[in-house]
Amino acid sequence: MPDRHHALTPEALAMMDTIARTGSFAAAARELGKVPSALTYSVRQLEDALDVLLFDRRSRQAQLTAAGEELLNEGRRLLAEMEAVANRVKRVSTGWETQLTIAFDGALSRLTMFELCEAFFALRPEGQQNGPGTRLRLRTEIMTGVWDALLSGHADLAIGAFSDVQVPIGFEARPMGEVDFVFAVAPHHPLADHEEPISDAELLKHRAIAVADSAQRLSPRTVNLLPGQDVFTVGSLQAKIEAQVRCLGCGFVPEPVAREHIRAGRLVVKEVMRERRRATMAYAWRSAATPQPRKAPQGLALQWWLNQLESPATRRALLEHHAGLTGTVD
Repeated sequence: MPDRHHALTPEALAMMDTIARTGSFAAAARELGKVPSALTYSVRQLEDALDVLLFDRRSRQAQLTAAGEELLNEGRRLLAEMEAVANRVKRVSTGWETQLTIAFDGALSRLTMFELCEAFFALRPEGQQNGPGTRLRLRTEIMTGVWDALLSGHADLAIGAFSDVQVPIGFEARPMGEVDFVFAVAPHHPLADHEEPISDAELLKHRAIAVADSAQRLSPRTVNLLPGQDVFTVGSLQAKIEAQVRCLGCGFVPEPVAREHIRAGRLVVKEVMRERRRATMAYAWRSAATPQPRKAPQGLALQWWLNQLESPATRRALLEHHAGLTGTVD
């Protein structure tokens, strides 16, 4: 009996696919340039190796058994995977990474991020008709989580990282700009009509809405929360703003992200005694001089993104251009 590991070759899987697609051994033999008896022999060899029947011999057509159907489906998947591996290896040889993971802070413009992704996928490098072929993976992180993703190797590029963090050896960072935070409440919140500036003692009486820092390894940050204050913690900046619009609490929000809600009157900005927060952001990546173990030096996909981030207009759009995706809250 032939060994099953040697029997399951790409050629054998392609043969199964051809027989199933053409509907008969004779038609498949013509397409493959073989005589029907040779094809029948190859199928019997495969059946002997797997110890199963792949075709129903009672049918005049090439009728697959349940086992044959399973082999056909898995075979097609494996053939596609092998083709994809070959394509990825080819792309790597041309300098384009197989995958690029970008971690970006939830306070940045998703609209601009997707516009950049569209431009990236529209690239047509020489000799490649379907774009660079690099798989993009976006990770939305909160505060320290942006640095955490980069330093842990889970991201190749960090956009919107806090710039007050000392850049570790082996990494590079460039400034992006500043984001102003404002204290905001719903118009029917008790603090909406309160005399300004509002003291910490008064803020302590009201529930704060906080976004959980997404850092897993680095120490997470807690910002603008008072000791003993009731806190409602959510998982994203969009959820925080929605919670405040729904009058579930109060808190500081990035002014560009909340701008449409403020203009529409869904949020009211209030002055408080504590200092208004301003976040200085940067983008960072692993230096090409210190590549990760078993990874190629800086690839063309990362270089393309770094080139885009060199543009002041792009950086400003990432910090400011939130119109259209903030949406409204019922």
